[in-house]
Amino acid sequence: MEDRSLVPLGFDTSILAGNVSESSMKMYKRDFKAYLDYAVTPEMAVQSSTFARWRTHLANNTTLSPNTINRMMSAVKRMMRTAEQQGYIAKGTYEDFKHVEGVKVGALRSRKKEHARTYISPEQMRMLVSLPDLLTLAGLRDAALLHTLASSGARVHELAKLRKGDIIPAERGYQVQIMGKNDLEYRNAPLKPEAYQAIQNWLKARSVDSDFVFTSFEGRGEDRLSANPMHTSSIWRTVKSYADQCGLEHIKPHDFRRFVGTQLAKKNPHAAQKALGHKDITTTFNNYVLSDLEVGITDDLY
Repeated sequence: MEDRSLVPLGFDTSILAGNVSESSMKMYKRDFKAYLDYAVTPEMAVQSSTFARWRTHLANNTTLSPNTINRMMSAVKRMMRTAEQQGYIAKGTYEDFKHVEGVKVGALRSRKKEHARTYISPEQMRMLVSLPDLLTLAGLRDAALLHTLASSGARVHELAKLRKGDIIPAERGYQVQIMGKNDLEYRNAPLKPEAYQAIQNWLKARSVDSDFVFTSFEGRGEDRLSANPMHTSSIWRTVKSYADQCGLEHIKPHDFRRFVGTQLAKKNPHAAQKALGHKDITTTFNNYVLSDLEVGITDDLY
């Protein structure tokens, strides 16, 4: 459906069709509308000076994190680039927008979420995945879920829709095929043998026939087992429940992905990049490598 608020400008986010995923399109609509609401008129919206003032407005008059502000600005720049390519705005407009700098993360560091990244050590992860009661059906599922999170680096929504056919044999064990939100094809992610065995134990024990690996319990009691996949919010609650049991605060499912990336990057950064599906290795270093610099790391350089 056309966004009526964008009509006076002559184009809307539909110009991105075929280039961004459905989930990303929602973000572009939200961010571009926020910019147009600030600009008020179409004439003001296509001026880079308005765009620069919007950046200042977001920095001074909102509590948005610097990463969020820069993401919103990037969305507007992408819209202007595409609009210029398709002839909706004058040549050179995008060039002016491109040179408007984003905010500096260091300048707005106080706005960053305190627990956005929570480090999990290998010892803590071992304790976490050992908590589920394997004598119960729910415990078998949760053990398989935690092991898969801890060894595949999969995102929550990727795990929620994981199917049995996505688990494939590899040269020395098994892998999982994952289709990321911005991926055009499947990527193979690692799967620890312990995780594979936990999945098999769960699938063998459950009484429902479902193509999804992680199915939900709807209602109370194990007799309410469903063939439907777990919702992402249910995965969040499950992870938090076990993290609370072992005294780990602020743990989120994405911290498991960061754990995988961090541990792999210590051995081989390119392996971490490939496992996580990052197109640019700087993403791996900027977001997932959280370990401290090792003392004596340069001792043997010469």
